[in-house]
Amino acid sequence: MTDAPARRPSILAVDDDPAVLTAVHADLRGRYGRDYRVVTASGGAEAIAALQQLKLRGEAVAVVISDQRMPEVSGTEVLRAASELFDGVRTVLLTAYADTEVAIGAINELHLDYYILKPWDPPEERLFPIIDDLLLDWHAAHQPEDLVTRVVGSRWSPATHVIRDYLQRNQIPMLWLDVDSSAEARMLRDAAGEGALPLVITPSGIQLAAPDVAALAAALGHRTRSDGETFDLAIVGAGPAGLAAAVYGASEGLRTVLVEQLVPGGQAGQSSRIENYLGFPNGIAGADLARRAVTQARRFEVDVLAPAAVTALDLSGPYPALELSDGQSITAGALILACGVSYRSLDVPGSDRLEGRGIYYGAALSERDTVEGEDIVIVGGANSAGQAAVFFSAHARSVTILCRAGDLGAKMSSYLVDQIEARPNITVQCGTVVREVHGDERLERVTVAGVAEDAEWSLDASSMFVFIGAVPRTDWLPAQIGRDERGFISTGPALGERRYRTAEGERDPFLYETSVPGVFAVGDVRAQSVKRVASAVGEGSVAVQFVHQVLRT
Repeated sequence: MTDAPARRPSILAVDDDPAVLTAVHADLRGRYGRDYRVVTASGGAEAIAALQQLKLRGEAVAVVISDQRMPEVSGTEVLRAASELFDGVRTVLLTAYADTEVAIGAINELHLDYYILKPWDPPEERLFPIIDDLLLDWHAAHQPEDLVTRVVGSRWSPATHVIRDYLQRNQIPMLWLDVDSSAEARMLRDAAGEGALPLVITPSGIQLAAPDVAALAAALGHRTRSDGETFDLAIVGAGPAGLAAAVYGASEGLRTVLVEQLVPGGQAGQSSRIENYLGFPNGIAGADLARRAVTQARRFEVDVLAPAAVTALDLSGPYPALELSDGQSITAGALILACGVSYRSLDVPGSDRLEGRGIYYGAALSERDTVEGEDIVIVGGANSAGQAAVFFSAHARSVTILCRAGDLGAKMSSYLVDQIEARPNITVQCGTVVREVHGDERLERVTVAGVAEDAEWSLDASSMFVFIGAVPRTDWLPAQIGRDERGFISTGPALGERRYRTAEGERDPFLYETSVPGVFAVGDVRAQSVKRVASAVGEGSVAVQFVHQVLRT
């Protein structure tokens, strides 16, 4: 007996003009017919009926491409139905130039992935690159069952949260089995024995009992060690700044290594949706942006090591040398520090005990399904907090934002403030702080106080996501790397009258260069940097031009 062939995902094309429908079907089938079912519908009602039938048959729909102007049922209505029926389906609107305002409205209301102006000739330039990109995004979140990693554990276990968060941020398909609610999970727990949780079962069948991230990464085949020890450029930290530096450095011929302690993407990689990054009119998930950047870096042969922890920087030799936790040493002609920041921990009674048991730092998007229908709290008033509030509001019963500032717009972009105001299940309490958290085995309640008054009150909450302050990851650096009073790295003009001696004479520090010649700092870890994705990408790319000058001396 042979296994039944795997069902191909579907691409649905919709247009009421027979000539246009014939053309788009021919283009799509010629390009994608080998790996996908190309389904067509000659109108909106027919398209929705086809989608419903595909759902009933348990088939996957990857992309829906629909004309906008159709009688009775419009293209936006078709795409809304597709999004409601199929989680993560990619949506494309075919429009005339006169309908671009409709497309922009669909971006805001439906999170439309793309709109294409008709005609799309030649398809090799105006259609296929867009569909190729959307299919890559779809496949990143939709893998066959035999490629899914299973995780068995308790929702209220900090160790389980770490594993699930690592898999989610790496966009590794995961099936989570909660021992508190799943009979299958309890059976696997009993079979594995005492102390086995969290239990991870990889797609190849390897069982890992209570693994740390390093053991999990090794089992999944992640690259954590380099084949080389000497590079032109070494970069510590794979957030937007580090990834940009890696792409630009390697594309300009520098042998480049990028070392990331956990997951590429940095804090931006935890964002559910970044909507103000240039070139992505429909917004982009932080994890998707990170995945694309890592793919681009590897295309230019960057040696990406993750997870790999740097424990020390040795400046005693002619070139900076990184010491890694596994004993490996990496030397480079120039070094870029893009090690980023961490959110500041809550310093209130109960917070340490309940971390990972309902209290999480950062977005923790892996907790999306666990908060379904529950009451949660977001602490913070900047963009990351706003993005998390909007994201979780689609799942939680209620979301309460606690913001120390008197006005939510003080540090948050106005588009996020508008989205928050439009969601009836989000409540904003400005001028407030967390005073205490309560719960035995998990978070149950939060005590809140006013900043300007002594009044206190309580909120029932199963989860709290914290986005306060920024602590630079610089405690591993030697004293030669100058930092300000908060630990952020000083660079360029902030170094004052410092001069560097070279073979060609003396020079001023380059922009983004630290107190040590040839060592640069970019992104959030740099003192006085602008905390935005675009500015971090700019700093990382600009630093590379100064790296070239250092390497020439």
